[in-house]
Formats: sequence, structure tokens, C-alpha cells
Amino acid sequence: MRCRHCHTPLAEVFADLGSAPPSNAFLRAEDLNAPELYFPLKVFSCGHCRLVQVDELQRHDALFSSDYVYFSSYSSSWLAHARAYVEHATQRLDLGPQSLVLEVASNDGYLLQYVQQLGIPCVGIEPTASTAAAARARGIESIERFFGASFAAEFARTRRPADLVVGNNVLAHVPDINDFVAGLTAVLAPGGCVTMEFPHLLSLVREAQFDTIYHEHFSYLGLATVQRIFAAAGLQIWDVERLPTHGGSLRIWAQHSGSPRAPLPSVTELLAEEAAAGMLEPAFYASLQPRAETIKYKLLSWLIEQRRAGKKVAAYGAAAKGNTLLNWAGVRPDLLPYVVDASPHKQGRFLPGSRIPVVAQAHLREHRPDYVLILPWNLRDEISSQLRYIGDWGGRCVVAIPELQVL
Repeated sequence: MRCRHCHTPLAEVFADLGSAPPSNAFLRAEDLNAPELYFPLKVFSCGHCRLVQVDELQRHDALFSSDYVYFSSYSSSWLAHARAYVEHATQRLDLGPQSLVLEVASNDGYLLQYVQQLGIPCVGIEPTASTAAAARARGIESIERFFGASFAAEFARTRRPADLVVGNNVLAHVPDINDFVAGLTAVLAPGGCVTMEFPHLLSLVREAQFDTIYHEHFSYLGLATVQRIFAAAGLQIWDVERLPTHGGSLRIWAQHSGSPRAPLPSVTELLAEEAAAGMLEPAFYASLQPRAETIKYKLLSWLIEQRRAGKKVAAYGAAAKGNTLLNWAGVRPDLLPYVVDASPHKQGRFLPGSRIPVVAQAHLREHRPDYVLILPWNLRDEISSQLRYIGDWGGRCVVAIPELQVL
């Protein structure tokens, strides 16, 4: 395997989480008597450019298929985040009816709905048919294509270049990151701006967020590496914001190289912080694996302890990160009989690998578990607030990462 950016042979293992099916490959009842495809979940760090990456063992068009079940609009905190971003970006960049906003991986229109409400022309690029259809139901134009250099050049030629190109949690999801970023350059208007949000690799390691590793995430990104990839495509990062989303994310602001905006101190400050944290050295990348193993053993021990004590444990949030955790720990329905999720697109299905059934929230009130394990720990405050009512029967919420904690 070679680095997907600089093509250096990869030898440094960042994390080895065994084998698992793709984290969003939810099963239907009729699938339970059929085998599942498992792929190694092994991640490497490039010793040259420090891009952390998983091998593309399954094609990305198979991972992001027409049956994709992740819809962004089922998180109220994520909708609030999107609305605040749109207000911020449109004011900062002075966007209006004469502008064009292009969102890559626009999902169900969760963000572009707010652009549309401001009267700004917008287009979404979304390869999964189910989510694109949901966006069109909101009146948002959605093109069902994977984004890359060829598509971007075609769009700029036949339509027009975009004044703002948005990509939230997509940069980590593309197998050919060089082609993807070249596409950003090709579709961006002179004087335009690209913003990309992605989980920060520094937070992943510091907080032992190993469950954010799954097959759909091809890359795990620090600012220094992203700056290098963007520069190779003719883009300059001029600002970076630190965000609390997904356990600690970055939002970069980029422009064509040679554009008039001067880089802000935020860029050099974060690059210096990454260097001080050791992100230029191999030891930083070797520190995650033993902590992931400790979390795995503590969760298993706790679940077995509750089973022996006759306690009932449920889970909340059929998230991809939860599937990584449960499959890595070998948790099955005997220890965790069901997981609750607000999305009707997941209810009635089964988690990949563990085959734990996904149910509606009414199941909690009916079965009154003693503990509810929150799998999407990045939404712990939102979810624990929603689940306050379990306290009526003495129930408590639990998180496993970065350490096992009964809330």
C-alpha cells in the first residue's frame, strides 16, 4: 500500500481494529441468514506527509450506495451548527443573489436549506440517491454524482464556477484525495472561497477517539497535512477555526493561491500546536492502539458485570462510530439487546457485524433499562438531555470514550 497523497510506501501502523463490515451497511431482517463481508480495519500513517489512511478495500461507490441510511437532519445540534455556519459564511464573504454556493456531499439538504432561505442560488452534489431525494423534496437541486476533478471542470464549464464551495465531513471520506482537492480548485471562482470541516487528528489521538475510524473514513487529517495537499492543488489556507463538533473538528478557509486575502495568525498558531504535540514524529502515531485496547476491555468488563448483576443495558444512537466500537469489542445482543435511534431509516434494521436490532425510542419507556450506553458520545449532551426521563425509573446514561463514565 502506498500513500494516497504522496505515494510513499506505508509501513507505520496507526491502529489495527481487527476486521468489520462497513459501518453504515445496516442489515434488513432478510439479510440475517446471509453472510456479511468483513474487511480489515487497519490504518497506516505516512512517514513522509503524515496522512493517516485506511486502505480502499471496498469501492467507495459500494460504501455510499443508494441504500445509504445516514441522514444529517435527524440531529438538532447539527442543524443548529449548519444554520450558524451559513449565517457566518454569507456575511463574511458578502454572498447574495448574485452568488453561487456549491456543497459537496450535501446529504439531505440539511445545510443548503438555510442558503436557499437567504435567496442565494445553491446546488448540492450528493452521490447517494436516498439522501439526494430528501434534499429535492426540500426544493434543493441535487446532482447525484461523486465529486472530483473531471466533474468539477464539467460543472464550471457548463454552469458557472462557485463563489463558495462547502464540504462538511467529506474530505475524510474520499479515496482519491488529490483528485478531490483538484476538483475544488477547478470549480472555485476567482476570489471565491472553499470551506471544509473535518475531525481533527490531534483530538482523535488526545481523546482516544478510535471509534471514528471506519471504512468510510479513508483519511484522518491534521492541518499540516491538509495544507500540503491543498498547496499541491493550487489552494492556500488563509484561516482555520476550531470546532467542538465530532469531538473536535477544524474548519479551514481556502482560496486560490495568489488571492489577496492574507493568511491569518490562526493558521501558523495551529501548525505550531500540532508540531508541539508531536504530530511530526512517529511516536505520536503509535500512542493510540494501547488506549483503544484499554477502552475495549473496560467496556466489555462493565457489560459483563451488569449482566451478572441482572441489570438491563440498552444503547442509544445507531452511529457508525458505535459500530466500530461494538465490533472491535465483540459486543453482541446477549450483552446489548437493542439500540435506539431517532431515524426511521435505521429503525427495523440491524447493526452490521453485531446484528443488534435498531428500535424506536418508545422501546426505552416500555423496557425501562437501568443503563443507556450513548454510542455517539460527541452528542452526549444533546442525547442525555433527551433521555432525562429515564431517571424516572432510576435509569442512567453511560459513555465509553474517552473513558467509561456513568453520567
